[in-house]
Amino acid sequence: MENLFGDDWRIIPAGGATGEAYYAQHDEQRLFLKRNSSPFLAVLSAEGIVPKLVWTKRMENGDVFTAQQWMSGSELRQSQMNSERVAKLLKKIHSSKPLLAMLTRLGKSAIHPETVLQSLLTELDQDLLEIPLVAESLTFLKDTVNAIETDVTTVCHCDVNHNNWLLSEDNQLFLIDWDGAMIGDPAIDIGTLLYAYIPYEQWSEWLQLYGMVLTEDLRLRMKWYALFQALDSIQWHKSKFRFQEMNNLIQGLERRLHLDYIS
Repeated sequence: MENLFGDDWRIIPAGGATGEAYYAQHDEQRLFLKRNSSPFLAVLSAEGIVPKLVWTKRMENGDVFTAQQWMSGSELRQSQMNSERVAKLLKKIHSSKPLLAMLTRLGKSAIHPETVLQSLLTELDQDLLEIPLVAESLTFLKDTVNAIETDVTTVCHCDVNHNNWLLSEDNQLFLIDWDGAMIGDPAIDIGTLLYAYIPYEQWSEWLQLYGMVLTEDLRLRMKWYALFQALDSIQWHKSKFRFQEMNNLIQGLERRLHLDYIS
């Protein structure tokens, strides 16, 4: 890090799961740094989905550092997730050919329900399987896995919770933290967002903003992936001994399972 900046720069860890992100500041200059980020970042920056990429530098030891504009702003509140801007930016991401081309170049291929379900089955701890809501959710995934295959595949962020949406002080909206991006059914992102933030009676309206119609097929696909992601997150939080978050997600399975689809 000392090879990137002089002594007059202040560099502090930015937190996060990987521990590879930092903030750098000198007088009025401020940057967000990341070690060994994916080349995908450059395309995200060019598409205006993340703050602008300023430079990329390779170190003698092989590490690659990227520097982005440090945008002052705030994460979206939960009540802001039903906005047109969120719907339009998510649609832009799912429609982006440059994003899809870059992930494909990086070796990503489209995920399939059968594959991710088998992975989940090998990961879930036995004591989780004994929880009725978890068991019922898993049964639903098994029973419907062959009914949700689709030819529509896009770049999916896979973690569209409100903490990852940044609204800058100059009113620009970004979606950040792309480490878990995949190629798959756009219902992965849409379903997670709708179940978490949008009352069911507003789903059709939100989807119109996005540019999609709420069909029975889409409802099933959204429910499947919302349950899958919840179970996957439950196991992750358990493995990290984050039991409060785990229990909150288990309670949230009730809505994903039993939301009454009344038009």
